This record gives sequence, C-alpha cells and structure tokens, in this order.
Amino acid sequence: MQPKRAADSYSPLYFLASVGAGGLNVTFFMYLMFWVKHPGKPVPTFEDLVAAWGTGSTALQAGIAVAVIGIAAMAFLNLKYLVWNLKAFSTFRKTDAFAKLKASNAETTILAMPLALAMAVNGLFIVGLVFVPGLWSIVEYLFPAAMIAFFLIGVQALMYIGDFLGRVLTKGGVFDVTAHNSFAQLLPAFALSMVAVGFSAPAAMSGNGVVVATSLVLSTFFGTASIIYGAVALVTAFNSMLHYGTAKESAPTLLIIIPLVTVLGIMFLRQFHGLHTTFDAHMAAGETLVFLARLLTIQVVFLGLGLTVLARQGYWKDFVFGNGTSPGSYALVCPGVALSVMLHFFINKGLVASGVMDKFSLGFWALSTVALVLQFAMIALVLRLNRQHFGLTVATAVPAE
Repeated sequence: MQPKRAADSYSPLYFLASVGAGGLNVTFFMYLMFWVKHPGKPVPTFEDLVAAWGTGSTALQAGIAVAVIGIAAMAFLNLKYLVWNLKAFSTFRKTDAFAKLKASNAETTILAMPLALAMAVNGLFIVGLVFVPGLWSIVEYLFPAAMIAFFLIGVQALMYIGDFLGRVLTKGGVFDVTAHNSFAQLLPAFALSMVAVGFSAPAAMSGNGVVVATSLVLSTFFGTASIIYGAVALVTAFNSMLHYGTAKESAPTLLIIIPLVTVLGIMFLRQFHGLHTTFDAHMAAGETLVFLARLLTIQVVFLGLGLTVLARQGYWKDFVFGNGTSPGSYALVCPGVALSVMLHFFINKGLVASGVMDKFSLGFWALSTVALVLQFAMIALVLRLNRQHFGLTVATAVPAE
C-alpha cells in the first residue's frame, strides 16, 4: 500500500491541531504572567522580561528561557497547522464529502475554523508582547484593530451557526438525535467563547474608556451567546447519551466543558479588571477565589466524567496509543491545556491574591507542579498526535462523525 498521512482524509476537526498548539502557547505565557514582575501593566512585556533577566535569580532566568522558547515553538506550530488547515479546507469545500458533511450533524465541525482563527489572534498578541520591543507604547492603536479582527471572526462563526440551525430547525427530521450522543455539538459554543475572550482583552488592558466599554459589551455578547448555546447543546446531548450511550470516536468531546470554562473564566476576570480600573467597580480577592474555585470544580467534575467514559471504551488504547486514528483525538489536548491554565489562575489570582498562600512558597510550587505536569503531558500528546496524523503511514484514518 502506498504510504499516506491520516490527515489526508480531511476533517475540519484538524483545525484543533492548531488550537491545541495555540493553547500551549498560553501555558508558557503563564510563567511570565505570574512569575515576572510587570509594574504598571496588567501583562508582562519584552522590557519586563529583559529587566527580570538582568536582575533575577538563575531559576527565574531558566523559567523565562523555557517560556520564551516554548512560546516561539508553539506559536510556530499554531500558525503552521492553521495555514495547512485553511488550504486543506479550501480544497475540501469542493468535494462531495463537504456536501455530505453539510447535510449531517457534523456540519458544526466547521466551527473549528473560527475557533482556530480566534486562537491564533490571541496567540499572536502574546508573541508581540514577548518578542516586540516597545509594543506597549502603541498598544492603544492595536486594540481597535484586534477587535475588528475578532468581530469578523465572530460574524463568520455566527453565520456558520445560522446555516446549521436554519437547516435543522426548519426541516424536520434532518438532525440525527441518535448521533447526538456526545458533546460534539458544543464546538460552536467553544468558538464563540474564544471570540469573547479575545474581545475582553482590551477591557483589562486599555486605558481608553470607550475602548473598554466596547470591549465589555462585545465580549459579553459573545460570551453570553456561548453560554446559551452550550447549555442547550449539553442538555440535549446528555439526554441522547443516556438513551444511546456515548459515541466512541466522539468521546473526547465530553471534556470540552473544561476549555470552555477556562476561556469564559478568563473573559470574566478580564471584565472584572476593566470594571475595576475604568469604572471603579470592585471585586474582593476572596470573591475572586470563590469564583475560580467554582470554575475549577466544574472542570474536575467533567474531567472525571470524561476520563471514566474514555477508559471504559478503550479510547486511549485504540486512538492515541494504538494504530487507529481519529481527528477528534486532538480534542484531548485542549482540556489538559485549559486545566493547566486555570490552575495557574486559581493559585495566583485566587490563593495568593487573597493571602491564603505565599507566592513561591512550598505550597505554591506543589500546586504549580500539577499545572506544569499537565502542560508537558499535553506537549507530549501533541507531538504524538502530530506523528500519527501528519506523518507518513499505511494506516487509514477512521472517518469523522
């Protein structure tokens, strides 16, 4: 048999390869965000890193070096697989397989594209902060441009959602309830949440009242839309799973709640910060701690649910460590990444900020180690999946849903 790549049997779910790398970019930025001092700014910049490198300890220098190298590597993979997917999707649109997908439940997998685009914009902003000297001096000019980009991506996502809902809600019997036995239909909610968190960045970072207000309103719109869509899809999907069991190939989607909660949680934190700095509306540190604890609880509950089903179905043996390939396997990356990021926020914005724990104490590093272990486990998973799906092989990909 002629060797081929599993990814040659294209599915829009391959956009998740780009999303996963973009998420890992964020995990490395967490080092800089919470370990490097950045006085007068809500986020660290190139100048802060240079200052920390010159005056910091060997351990801090090592952390900065690992973070900078990691951000560069993951930003490269993020853009590499985004470009590959955009080209592959352009070709895929002209095939009969695309027409078949548009007539099935799997039409919503197209929402992986705006999800990846929004992730890439967020990732590029991190790259700019870390590698571009003087960026903060012109950041107020960048915020309107970024919001225009997120607006266009958001409109694209809403149009795809409109196509899907317009079809299934006006033509009876076209939505297969028996194939709704996973959380795959939450992908549109994930895409909307990524747009929302991008829109919320200026609320936390801008000093312009109009920009902050615009950021608050638009991030609230897309964030609320994400919550509504996600709630409906979750309830209906759970009902279907109780009737028909969970679709094995789509089982990783049971973990999609984890990145959804992290992204929306960061959106809320950014909004809280903007309300505090611009509109003098305050949220106590203890309230932030409880808020983050609630989000983390939701994630742990769904982590337990997802891992239980994945183990019972033998998913890891078949599609991760075995010979089977499924583009949906990339959905396993985002939950681990999201849980790692949420732990950093819980530790630093929750426990440390409220005075429960001292920064850089033994307890601090014990909890941070959990986040680091999750991060590097996801790096290993990404490398494994990339070899499976984009390396030459004689294995044939399992068709997407």
